[in-house]
Amino acid sequence: MQSLSRRSVLKSSSTVALCALGVATGLGSAWAAGKIKPAGSAALIVVDVQNCFVEGGTLPVGKGAQVVPVINKLASAFENIVVTQDWHTPGHASFATSYPGKKPFETTKLSYGNQVLWPDHCVQGTDDAALHKDLKLPTAQLIIRKGFHKDMDSYSAFEEANHKTATGLAGYLKQRGIKTVFVTGLATDFCVAWTAMDARKLGFEVYVIEDATRAIDLNGSLAAAWQQMAAKGVKRIQSADIA
Repeated sequence: MQSLSRRSVLKSSSTVALCALGVATGLGSAWAAGKIKPAGSAALIVVDVQNCFVEGGTLPVGKGAQVVPVINKLASAFENIVVTQDWHTPGHASFATSYPGKKPFETTKLSYGNQVLWPDHCVQGTDDAALHKDLKLPTAQLIIRKGFHKDMDSYSAFEEANHKTATGLAGYLKQRGIKTVFVTGLATDFCVAWTAMDARKLGFEVYVIEDATRAIDLNGSLAAAWQQMAAKGVKRIQSADIA
């Protein structure tokens, strides 16, 4: 698959699922020279590590729960931690059940473009939408809930699918003096990648911690996502690179 824009990804068949473990070829596994010690101006962003996206959930990521112990270990290195949750209304516009005759992973047109239709997942207030029970982030200061507008989906932690509606995360981080973000969670080639690229667009230095993510690698979507992220200046590291 050739490198795709975020909008074109939604039009491709590579959007028909959220995640499985994969490794992009032709790219270095780490961009860091030596160990990185996150400063007070750095934040760990933990994307959508929820029951709905792990084994047994309504939209499971292959081996998604494996990120939990990695993220828990990383957390001790960070003074600043932000968590995101997919937080959909019942009957959300991204649900296939909202359209008679439509099936999950088909698409429909919404005001902001093509929308992949998902199984009902991460509905507000349900156990399915809860953070994974083994995720231990007692020092996390903020939870950003996204996808709560009934007529609009949201992948990035920074803006919703219309690429206009901000979540407020950028303002929060900048007001806190955060200059660098380290992105983890689910899924590498969707919410993680979009979060990382939007962070770069907003002026942050950005690292994606590869072994603290899982992805779908459908028809080359993971390689395409890494290529897009690299082109935007996102740096790819491993958890072992964090001091």
